[in-house]
Amino acid sequence: MKKIIKTALFLGLAAFGLISCQHDNDNDNNPQMTVYQLISADNDLRTLKSAVDKAGLSATLNQTGPLTLFAPGNTAFNAFLQANGYASLNDVPPAALKTLLMNHVLGSELKASQVSTGYVSTLAIGAASASRPISMFINTSSGVKINGGSSVVAADIDASNGVIHKVNAVIGLPTIVTHATANPQFSSLVVALTRNDMPNFVGILSGTANSPFTVFAPTNQAFSSLLTEVNLPNLAAIPQSLLENTLKYHVVTGANVASNNLTNNMIVPTFQGSTFKITTTGGAKITDKNNRVSNIVATDVQCNNGIIHVINKVLLP
Repeated sequence: MKKIIKTALFLGLAAFGLISCQHDNDNDNNPQMTVYQLISADNDLRTLKSAVDKAGLSATLNQTGPLTLFAPGNTAFNAFLQANGYASLNDVPPAALKTLLMNHVLGSELKASQVSTGYVSTLAIGAASASRPISMFINTSSGVKINGGSSVVAADIDASNGVIHKVNAVIGLPTIVTHATANPQFSSLVVALTRNDMPNFVGILSGTANSPFTVFAPTNQAFSSLLTEVNLPNLAAIPQSLLENTLKYHVVTGANVASNNLTNNMIVPTFQGSTFKITTTGGAKITDKNNRVSNIVATDVQCNNGIIHVINKVLLP
């Protein structure tokens, strides 16, 4: 089973659209300095440097590497503190701050020319799993956007142990909803989840009650195929009860089930109340209650409150 980080499902390989972004003038291309030394010398990254120190991560950013740091500027950090009700950086619990900052760091050097649309793993370990790193979604379709909300504004600031890319917003710990909305291949799923006659799926899948969640997420093409199968013109035409039960059928509560936890003939209880079966012979597949088979085409998008696997057919309870 291919990891989602390598799948061609998500828009294919795209150029890292940063040609128009300007490098930082103060510390551009100083490979004798580490990532930590560069942020320490940059006035625009004073708050980030203070946060790194408070979280005890200076040694991490000074280590041999290679590392990639997506670095929020002072304005971005101040906006984050205000939006989350913190009067100052001192009010952020150190453990939470450490996880947040590690969500901006990759354990590899990722230059502008190497980045494509898709998922990478950060160095952050979130609440859903004690061992699996949180995933980051990079979209290069229009500039470079991270998790749907933070854009790269200056790229390829070289360090002796990696590279820094400046971003215009702090990258919060992603929930199931964050990754569903960030990836354009899930736009039909998002439309279905947010239909006005549905339960508050956004609130449920953004929160921690009944978490961690494991979500088997159908692609846009999967929803198009479903509409053809049930002979309906659009998602709005799906009866309320059918859509609600169908969406709940794709969610497992109370478990962060990674791909290495999937076993042959595994019976999976769902949020909807019924079960489906997973088989792994010849590739991972799901057989729903109507004996319809969906392929698991990409796996292990790790969120702070759960994990997402991608399927190519909508499951029907």
